[in-house]
Parts: sequence; structure tokens; C-alpha cells
Amino acid sequence: MKNLYISLSFMLAAQFAMAQNKDTEKADKLFSRFEYIDAADEYMKLTNKKDPYVYRQLAESYYNMFNSKEAIKWYEKAVKSKQDSEIYYHYAQMLKAEGRYEEANAQMLTFAKMAPKDQRAIIFMKDPDYLPKLKSQTKLFDEQYLDISDKKYTDFGAVLNDDKSFYFTSTRNTVRRKYGRNEEPYLDLYVATYQGDGKFSSPEPVTEINSKWHDGPATITADGNTMYFASESFKEGKFEKDNGQQTGLLYIFKATKVNGKWGNVEALPLNDKRWSSANPSVSADGKTLYFSSNRTGSMGETDIWKVDIKGPNSYGKPENLGPKVNTEGRESFPYITSDNKLFFSSEGRKGFGGYDVYMIDLNSDGEAINLGDPINTPKDDFSFTFNASQNVGFFASNRLGTDNLYMATPICGVEVIVTVRDKKTGKIIPAGKVAILDDRNNVIETRTADANGKVTYSVDCDTDYTVQASIEGYKTDNFPAEKKHGGEVVVMADLEPLDDLIVGDRVVLNSIYFEYDKSNITPQAAFELNKLVDVMKSYPEMVIEAQAHTDSRGSDEYNMKLSEQRAKSVMQYVVSQGISRERITGKGYGETMPKVNCGDNCTEEEHAKNRRNEFVIIKR
Repeated sequence: MKNLYISLSFMLAAQFAMAQNKDTEKADKLFSRFEYIDAADEYMKLTNKKDPYVYRQLAESYYNMFNSKEAIKWYEKAVKSKQDSEIYYHYAQMLKAEGRYEEANAQMLTFAKMAPKDQRAIIFMKDPDYLPKLKSQTKLFDEQYLDISDKKYTDFGAVLNDDKSFYFTSTRNTVRRKYGRNEEPYLDLYVATYQGDGKFSSPEPVTEINSKWHDGPATITADGNTMYFASESFKEGKFEKDNGQQTGLLYIFKATKVNGKWGNVEALPLNDKRWSSANPSVSADGKTLYFSSNRTGSMGETDIWKVDIKGPNSYGKPENLGPKVNTEGRESFPYITSDNKLFFSSEGRKGFGGYDVYMIDLNSDGEAINLGDPINTPKDDFSFTFNASQNVGFFASNRLGTDNLYMATPICGVEVIVTVRDKKTGKIIPAGKVAILDDRNNVIETRTADANGKVTYSVDCDTDYTVQASIEGYKTDNFPAEKKHGGEVVVMADLEPLDDLIVGDRVVLNSIYFEYDKSNITPQAAFELNKLVDVMKSYPEMVIEAQAHTDSRGSDEYNMKLSEQRAKSVMQYVVSQGISRERITGKGYGETMPKVNCGDNCTEEEHAKNRRNEFVIIKR
């Protein structure tokens, strides 16, 4: 009862306030009669007075017509003066409708501060970055600093094997001589045992591999018996001379396990004293080795390459992974997963700054994606690896000043793959507009279908979404995206030609729903009415009578009045979308023209059939 009293008090206060302003009396009366187009025309005449009240009422008129562009224009002026909380909420909704999510969030924050107990505010404050996050990129991982890191010295190149052995590279061995270029000890390879939840046994140096030169990172075959690792060419007695100084190159070596110990170290034949090769990653089947190199044929300073492993010491010709992966900058630290997804680091792509981590699915023709926050930062983020059996990844970052190790825990995500087609012919429709809607039918983002009629969205797991597809000449329609825990959801958006909406002397739409006892246009109603607008634009001579009918519940007078208001709202919305008012009329019939003549003994289903809007073609 208290909330109802507050609502009524606000309504009466607003009406009283309007009655006090003689300049706006005519416009206010039109507004109170739901004649929003005419009200807007009258308020427009008063804008030279620069009255915040006029700006607000103009915005609210357009809000009730769901004309988001005009509403935003006047809300922007209105909120320069303090308004009640609902105005900021309406403003936010109009901004969302135009895809201006950051600005919408700013208005929602104002609303939430003014009305913190409002459920809409509570829901928003639980996740204020919901829409911008989806628009820019769905969060893919959570990250956690690993205590196995040495805060003073460098750690990177971590890889977890299925036997839970955890190899990484570090300069923590202070007994070692220092490397002149950074005054840290030379790199050594270490191993620990993964105990789960970011915990490890105490790391031990891999003494069979470590030398007086830099050693690591490493990759190990699925059977645990072969290691490929990077080290310096000095091991082979090979180096470059720079101004008389001997400079070692990075080479890739192989070792095998004998009686539980690594041995039989040998350099791969792909090494050459003209270039470096490093950061190896072996495929799950042991047949392909990915690595980074500045060898001849590279697109940039360093590229990602791969080579076939043909036998114990037999390899194919190294192959550059091309522009899908490499740039004119530096790409390095490849890691190939068991399902053929390649993680790599790049400073040549659009990112947060420094090295960022990217992923590309080599099974498809897609593009590399930035793993986003929190994996990537303005600092260097690199050497990302992933163990599918443990469902956990690891990477290195200098976000705290030193290269340290982090754990990456996947956040469940789903790819919604939409294809737009002609429902009659099955032909692909390119360049259609495809929007993704949340479970409250808010538009999150709109994209344009490619030449194959396809659009892909990355969305959250276990969440309901709707896909909305539209293009000129076709009926705009919604398609559910199946709620799923990971993987892909395929949506075939089959659109009907607009001509199919014309049935006899009617334009047939889905039900136009209004809120109980109200007549303002809702987003759901606007979605359906836009189909009528499209038909009328395709048939410029068409004239429509928008009819509103009620069921038999309620008094005759009440039903007639409500149907008149709803018919008028429908007519005004269509006019606001660019249709001449001479081409559409609105008439309410109350309960006088039931579709099912069931008297006072109607079932709920029969009431629903009688409670309808019809669009009669007067002239075609």
C-alpha cells in the first residue's frame, strides 16, 4: 500500500505542476490525453524559452512514441537541470536503443544513486558493465597471481602436462652468473608438481637440461617422453659477431627421457646461424612443432612458424603461419592445444599495449581474437598455455613490474553463429542487420551479416538470448538462441518476405502487447509495429486503419476508452516512424467486435483471441 500511495502522490503532484504552467497548458493537455505527436509539436514551439520542463516533456513525448533519436536529443538538454530519477532511467533506455552503452550506463548510475532501492537499480548495480562488456568482448578468463613466482626475478613459459608436471623458465638461480643485458642470472628450466587450485610443490631445476647458457622455455609430448626446448646456439659453438662481440642465437633442441631422466640432447636441423628459433610448442599428436623465428620469409621482426615432425630426427620444411597470425611487428610464444587452437603473443595487433595474448582456431577460417581483460593489460602479457584435462591456463605478465606467472581460469562462454536466409527459397541474405538481445529484450549489440549471411556473437553460458534479424524487403523477426553451457549455438534466421504479411485485406502481425491498463508503446510493441511501417514504406499508396479490440471483461465504457487510447498510440507510433498521418487512422472498438462470440462465458483462450489489434487495408 505504501508504494501505491507514493506512486499516486507523484502522479498527482506532476499533474498539479503541469496545471500551474499556463505556457504549457495546451501541450500538457495533449500529453495527458496521450496525443504525443501533437504534444511534441506544441512543446517544440516553446523551446526558445529554454525551459528544462519543456525539454523533459518533449523527451517524454518521444519516449512514449519510442522515437529514441529525438528522445535522446531532448533528454540531453533536460538533464542539465536536476530531474526526478525516472527521467534518467528513461534516458538510459533510449541510449541503449541506439547502442550507446557507455552513456546509458552513466545515466543508469545516476538513476541508481537516486533510487537505490528500485529493483532496476539493484539489478543494474550487480553488473554495471554488462552491456559494454558484451559489446566490446565477453570476459574469457579469470586470472590469479601464482605464489610459485619469484617477485624479484623473471618467470615465464609455464606449461602443465597431463601427468601434472609443471615446467617453467626462471632467472631465480642467483648462484648463476648474471646475464649482462639485464643483470639477472641466466635462464634455467624448472619443474614442479601441480597440486590444484594454483598450488604447487617446491620447484626444482631441471639439471639434465640446464647449462651455463639460457635454457627454456620447453614443451613436452603427450606421452611425456620427448622435450623440445630453447637454448642458445653457443651449445653448438655457433654465434653471430656484432662489432667483434660474439652474440648467441636462440636454437631449438630436443631431449628424450631415459630411466626418468632427460638426456640425448640434440639440436634440431631447422636451426641456422642466420636466424633464431625459439619458444617451441608440440601438437597433441606429436606430429607438428610450432615455434617463433626471425628466419627468412618472416613478415615482421619475429613470426610464428610450424614444421612437420616426420621421424626421430626428420622434419619437413618450416611454414610461416601467414597474416592470419603474423604481422609486421613481433609475434612469439605459440602454444597449440589438443583441439587445434593456437595461443600466441603479439605486439603488432590492436591491443592494450605491449605484448597481448591472442587465440585463433586453426580448424576454421576465423580471425585471431584478443583474450581481453584481465589476461591482457597495458604491460607485456605473454607465453599463454592451456591444459584441457585440468581446464586451466597459465601465462606471464610484467604488470607488477617483473615477469611473473599467473593462472587463467576459463569463464564459460558460448558462440552464437547466425545465418540469415530467405525463408521461402533458402538463399543466403548478405548485409542483414543482426542484433543480440538479453533476457529482458534489451538490444546488446547490432552487427551486419557478411557476404555469407553470417554473424557470430560471443555470449555468456547458461543465459537466454534472442537474435533479431532484419533487412529491407523482409519481415523483421526474432529467433531464440538456445541456452547452453559452452560450445556453439547455431541460429538459422529465416526471414519472410514482407508480402507474406499481407493476407487479404489485412496486414497480419504478431500480437501487440501493452502493459496492464496502459497504452504507451513498449519495445515489444515497437518491434511488431516496425513491420507495419516497413510494409507501408514498400507500398507508398497503402492506407491503414489500426483497430484495437478488448475482451468482454470490464465495463463497456472502460473498454471503449482503453481501446481508443491504444489505437491512438499505435497510430502515433507509426506516424513517428515517417509514415504520413493521412495514411493511417486509429480506432478503438472496445468489446463490440469479438472474434469469438462467447458472451460472458469465454475461456481464457477465447478472451485472448478477442483482445487484439488488427490492421485493415483501406487502400492498397
